[in-house]
Amino acid sequence: MRVAVDVSPLSHRRSGVGTYLLGMLRGLVENGAEVVAFAPLSVRVKRQVEASLRGLDVERRLPVLPLAHRWRTAWSRLGRPAAERWLGDFDVLHFSDWMYPPQAAGVRATTIYDLVPLRFPEWTHGRTVRMHTAKYRHAVEHADVVVCISEYGARDVHERLGIERTVVAYPAPGAVFTPDGRHADGPYVLTVATLEPRKNLQVLLDAGIESLAVVGAPGWGEQPRLERHLGYVSDEELARLYRGADVFVYPSRFEGFGIPIVEAMACGTPVVASSHPSLDEAAGDAALRADPDDPDAWRAAVGEARDRREELVAKGLAHAARFTWTETGRALLAAYTRAS
Repeated sequence: MRVAVDVSPLSHRRSGVGTYLLGMLRGLVENGAEVVAFAPLSVRVKRQVEASLRGLDVERRLPVLPLAHRWRTAWSRLGRPAAERWLGDFDVLHFSDWMYPPQAAGVRATTIYDLVPLRFPEWTHGRTVRMHTAKYRHAVEHADVVVCISEYGARDVHERLGIERTVVAYPAPGAVFTPDGRHADGPYVLTVATLEPRKNLQVLLDAGIESLAVVGAPGWGEQPRLERHLGYVSDEELARLYRGADVFVYPSRFEGFGIPIVEAMACGTPVVASSHPSLDEAAGDAALRADPDDPDAWRAAVGEARDRREELVAKGLAHAARFTWTETGRALLAAYTRAS
């Protein structure tokens, strides 16, 4: 099966969307798909996208165009020319959050990672709300397959957008996230989050969590006053930080899944996660949970996680092992086949 995948989200510093996109590509290739990674890009970001794709056995169609974002937007809105004129024939076109290019034939697929721009527009940029709203409308009308990254997300998409043709293809921890390898020097409590309101880091500060280390890019909105903000780090460094942490905490108010939870578990670190139901599948029964609005609950849960470390590590390793990118690719190919 020849699958054309829009990789334009890789033009920005990698977040959960980029992590999922790369894992999805890997899973498709591992299951025998012929993958074409495509995106019109500016000169400035092409090297970044090429670097992200390094090591993946995928065909690359990454032309450089001036004002690439505007070009992608215009291509989506005009609905021509068909992608086949540029990419050749394919069986599936899987588009991203960033554009919905036209096609003449084949299965039309997309991923909806979460409905934050629809449900909580105050937690994101106006431009993101406009972009995603247009994509949601297009998916409702035209997509043959809508991929969600959790059962919670699939229910949300069904209830709020009326889309029934969903398939769940879970994220997974990358190969670098294992308990074996270098450990950062502790003690510290770790969290991973872009600095934005939805990630809810203030509850950790209000809880008085000592030696809190935060990995993540600067975001927007009011920035929490952090003593140890490590910024954006490589996957290898993140794995080292997971392994060295006493506890990993994830107080987010809403997620599509919560990939850092299973990454931390895969590295052998006990986890305390927000009790919001959007995190239920990532947490399973292997994480302690705390009310995202209750600092006292977070302080108590971190203490309990330290006391129950051996038990939680064992549960976490078993839970994280359930998620693999190979299985993600298998679920996607099965969905494409059903829609053919």
